[in-house]
Amino acid sequence: MDKANQRYKELGDFLKTRRAKILPSQVGLPESPRRRAPGLRREELAYLSGIGVTWYTWLEQGRHIKVSAQVLENLSRVLLLDRQETLHLYTLAQQTPPTYFPDRDQTVNPMLQHVLDSLEFSPAVIVDMRSNVIAWNNAMAKILLDFSKMTPSRRNMLWNFFTDEQYKKMFDNWALIARSAIAQFRSTCGKYIDDPWIMEFVNDLRRESREFDLWWSLHEVKSEPETINVYSHPTLGQLSFEHTKFNISGNANLMMVIHTPTSETDTKQKIIRYLGL
Repeated sequence: MDKANQRYKELGDFLKTRRAKILPSQVGLPESPRRRAPGLRREELAYLSGIGVTWYTWLEQGRHIKVSAQVLENLSRVLLLDRQETLHLYTLAQQTPPTYFPDRDQTVNPMLQHVLDSLEFSPAVIVDMRSNVIAWNNAMAKILLDFSKMTPSRRNMLWNFFTDEQYKKMFDNWALIARSAIAQFRSTCGKYIDDPWIMEFVNDLRRESREFDLWWSLHEVKSEPETINVYSHPTLGQLSFEHTKFNISGNANLMMVIHTPTSETDTKQKIIRYLGL
């Protein structure tokens, strides 16, 4: 069997197995004791999806049929597919999957928090795709930003970067870094730009910060390379960190951001003394 035939057969088999899992009552149809097989009948699924019975039968038989995104959306709805199943259906049909807004995580599991806490000298946070801070360690709270003193809705790196005057003063080149932060945020959230949360967040920040309002309108985009960030701490003086990001395995919506003291400076020694380690 060639690759094309295998793909269509896989699509047909997938639809058949999903159809067999759906009870008529789940889609508003009456149960019947005369049903010889579990799940929906082909004609029922075709009717509920707004497509022809013959055409749908050919689809399950693995015939070479071009399936539109609208048909796939209807099938996903009637078959009660979850997110992963829907993505698989679109992939088999060689259509662009629908855009999903990542869920907003509220907490991390204890193992991830343990990783953060083990970084005693390195301020670190876990953020989601919207730059919301989900977890942080003691070094972050004591050295850079204490998110425990903020309401959950304001635990956002970008928000604090533009609205926390004390935090802004730590950067000698704040304007340059701030513009870069906006460009990175826009690049990351571009595919979710119609997410109601993002639209509301951006509008709120534009009202709150004149600089953000000005620079957001420039539509700059860029990725964030690994960098060296230098802070002017009000008590410790100059601190230098390697700024790195790591994806969280098993949750593509989360990322760990670590500020590691640069080895050629006295940043680590200053932090050790300050934290009493």
